[in-house]
Amino acid sequence: MTFIQLTINCAPEYQEIFLAELAEIGFDTFEEKEEELEAYIASELFQETAVREVVQRYKELTQAKYSYQEIEKENWNEEWEKNYHPIEVEGKCRVRATFHEAKPEFKYEIVIIPKMSFGTGHHATTYNMLSLEMENDFQGKSVLDVGTGTGVLAIMAHKLGATHIEATDVDDWCIENSTENFGLNDMVDVPTHQGVIDEIKLNQGQYNVVLANINKNVLLVEIPSYAKLLPAGGELYLSGFYESDIHDITEKAKEHNLSLDKSVIKDNWAALKLTKY
Repeated sequence: MTFIQLTINCAPEYQEIFLAELAEIGFDTFEEKEEELEAYIASELFQETAVREVVQRYKELTQAKYSYQEIEKENWNEEWEKNYHPIEVEGKCRVRATFHEAKPEFKYEIVIIPKMSFGTGHHATTYNMLSLEMENDFQGKSVLDVGTGTGVLAIMAHKLGATHIEATDVDDWCIENSTENFGLNDMVDVPTHQGVIDEIKLNQGQYNVVLANINKNVLLVEIPSYAKLLPAGGELYLSGFYESDIHDITEKAKEHNLSLDKSVIKDNWAALKLTKY
């Protein structure tokens, strides 16, 4: 399996804009550097025309240039691991790789093999979701993590006391990586489903919590499905969109009996906790 590594050279203040635009056309892993953004996508999903259109859209605002190369899965992951650093969330949670030393002073420590799956914790959306999770009660709850990526959010739910956890993702590499990471965090027999939410046979009304850190367009399509999976009083955690998108997300949620409880913002990215009534 091969991947495309896309590099966009642009002013730092435009990196988040390009990140959001590229996420809309299928890129799912990113690394922000001083004057460039690196983005990754499976080779079969790459469309240079779509990338060119994104860059052209901002040509009047910034002198952005792009280049790309095809790389093997193994080489990609090796490069990513060399540059992976632990992250800390609210002084309580630490997400680290297997090759980092443990720090028992953290209440929660999540250990992962940092393959290039989305959700290593470095992006603000994952940080926001972990922060929201730690503020709430998961004890004894049934949780579904949609678009699990590395499995970090599901692992956090487990550490917070959830007793039944399932996960989904459309990418086979994410399924493989999340399963590995579940094992590293003492989670066994976690049902992990591959496919979009409407293609997977899940029990409606059987999850106390649904977690979904994806992107705005996917969330707007899938919120009705998430609502069906929750009973009255069930909780929905969403991220993968900007603060400016909160209105659109909450309006769609209202149509399906979901009310906003709390929002958190980091670097203009938002995460929401909603409850079904």
